[in-house]
Formats: sequence, C-alpha cells, structure tokens
Amino acid sequence: MSAPQAGSVRFRPSPEARGLRRFTTPRTPRPEQCELCGAPLADQNHRHLVDTEKRALACACGPCAQLLDRSGGGPRGGRFRAVPGRCLSDPGHLIDDTAWEQLRIPVGVAFFFRNSALDRLVALYPSPAGATESELDPSSWQTVLAGTRLAELMEPDVEALLLRRQSGRSECFLVPIDVCYELVGRMRLHWQGFDGGAEARADLDAYFTHLRDRARDVQGSGRP
Repeated sequence: MSAPQAGSVRFRPSPEARGLRRFTTPRTPRPEQCELCGAPLADQNHRHLVDTEKRALACACGPCAQLLDRSGGGPRGGRFRAVPGRCLSDPGHLIDDTAWEQLRIPVGVAFFFRNSALDRLVALYPSPAGATESELDPSSWQTVLAGTRLAELMEPDVEALLLRRQSGRSECFLVPIDVCYELVGRMRLHWQGFDGGAEARADLDAYFTHLRDRARDVQGSGRP
C-alpha cells in the first residue's frame, strides 16, 4: 500500500485500543489485582502505569508504581511511566472552527498525546471500534496545539490534550491518558447507530460535566 500524500487523511483502529480492555471487556466480578505482582487492589482509584513498549495501560499497586515508574526516579531506561492525576482546563484557548475543521475528524471529540517510542504526536477519536487514529499530516495539528498553553504542559505518554466540539463551542482539557481511554471505552459500550445514539450522547454529557468539576483552570494554576 502506498503512503498517503501530504494533507491526506487515513483512519485506522489504533494499537492503543489495547488500553481499553479494562473498560470494555466483560469480566467475572473479582477483586482487582496488580498486573505486575498480583497483589490485590482494594482501592478502585489505584495507580495506572503506561507500558511504553506495548503501548498499553497496566493497573498497579503503590509499591510497583513507585518501583517501576521511570518518570519518578525508577530504573533508568525503564519502560513504565506512572499516569499522573492532574486535570486542567483552558477556558481561554484559541481553538476555533477553522482549527477544528483542519483536524477533519468525523466526531466532536478527539485527543492528542506524544508517543515517546514513536517520537511523534498521536491523534485519536472515539468510534464504535474503539480508539481510532487520525493519520493527518502533523502540520495540520499545529493550529490546534498553538491555540492552548496546555499543549506545552503535556507529559509524553501519560497525559493528553482532550478536545470536545459541541454546538459551535470547543472545550479544551489536559487530562491523564487513562481518562481518555475510559471515555473511549464508555462510548464503545453505549454506541448505537450511525451517530452514537441518545444513550451515548447522554453519557458523554455526563462525563464532561464531571470533567469540568474536576479540572483546575490553567490560568490560575501556575505551571504544575
């Protein structure tokens, strides 16, 4: 297959879909376990690690997260990075209709993160198949990234720029990467028909309401 020309668009299911398994795969009720050592995880708000080699999320107990997290003083060259908890909003962003149209994404939600293994930005959006990658020329993203200071705060692999476009208005958040995959998993579970259906839209509204309540305004937060 020949490579797409500059400016062309090709969509395909993303390898990051493996990170959705914990949100979409029906499982027999049982206590959560650390995926690294097998220890029980009593707290539903346990840590997640990003496996940068497999491009997947792993549930982790506190000791494993501290031991293996290379971003927090773990083994040099290690493949795991702990997902942080911060969530920021940028009400003053400059992402307008023109910037959104350049993304040429068929739904009103998208997220971006920097993949350190690939050494490039990755853009994905929810679909009935899960997280789908938009293979735009990276120059098409620059207007979006330049429209918010959140882009320069984003940590590789573990944080994402999450955008929502609704009724002519855009919202912009910096979130932990597992927030994005949870959102994609929920959309996949509720999706019906061509446009997702009323249930998926209601769940999406509820999810972003919770996100707004959780997020701090970047203008007043300083540089975390």
